[in-house]
Amino acid sequence: MKIPEILNNSKKTLFSFELLPPLKGGSIKDIYKTIDPLMEFNPPYINVTYHQEELVLKKRANGLLEQKTVRKRPGTVAIAAAIKNKYKVELVPHLICGGFTKEETENALIDLNFLGINNILALRGDIQSGQKSFIKEESGHGHAMGLVKQIVELNKGKYLDEELFNKQATNFSIGIAGYPEKHPEAPNMEMDIYYLKKKIEAGAEFIVTQMFFDNKKYIDFVKLCKQNDINIPIIPGIKPISTLKQLNILPRIFSIDIPSELTSEIIKAKNKEHIREIGIEWAINQSKELKKANVPVIHYYTMGKSLNIQKIVTKVF
Repeated sequence: MKIPEILNNSKKTLFSFELLPPLKGGSIKDIYKTIDPLMEFNPPYINVTYHQEELVLKKRANGLLEQKTVRKRPGTVAIAAAIKNKYKVELVPHLICGGFTKEETENALIDLNFLGINNILALRGDIQSGQKSFIKEESGHGHAMGLVKQIVELNKGKYLDEELFNKQATNFSIGIAGYPEKHPEAPNMEMDIYYLKKKIEAGAEFIVTQMFFDNKKYIDFVKLCKQNDINIPIIPGIKPISTLKQLNILPRIFSIDIPSELTSEIIKAKNKEHIREIGIEWAINQSKELKKANVPVIHYYTMGKSLNIQKIVTKVF
């Protein structure tokens, strides 16, 4: 079932979460350990992230450094298939522009279509570590807009190879990212909303937001979207803070603000466990407030760990 259909058929706020594929060499059992404690809350769907290749430096025997390209977290399509088969739940795998040609993207979409997975979150992807700006593949997409358009074309039965016979149309529902505190590369919120609307006009059907720690940021973002005739579902994304380092890491990586009240509590925390409990309690309060506002879904970023998410949703759902 497509995400818009799931949301339209529900009269209450739903629960969903996002998974990271394990590092190369890891086991699918690690994924199941994350999922199992959360299935009692009946998530209608689960997101699985996609990760592009990374450049790493390896020291050779002669002492010189060699630059190598590695994909540290492969397996998104296979993981999505395994989860769908084991838990009988809908999947929303991510597809990204970074590190993928248009042909590789088409092949991934074909695989997902064969598997009966028909929801996609279309993203540009992050800037690679060590680079100052996003660099697209020579025959890839530079922006999520191009990725959305390619999926829409495939939904019409239009493949890259126009000479294919017996071409079958796919049936994907497309989600995109939204940024309550503005995309870090957008010059202002007005331009951010402009391009968001363009992706919707191109065929996107739902929005999942970047994490935020102040619900007013989300409420204001939804209002701004509606003022600009953006009326598709806007799903809030929540992540509980769990370490002291995240006070610096999260704002730097995701260009988000952390409320002073939350930072003050964390700085005064007695130990690591106390920090985790503060993060959980803050996320519980955020979630309860969002639920009262009748948001369609509350989407949680697990970062591969589910114990804190389990504690939160136990109090909320």
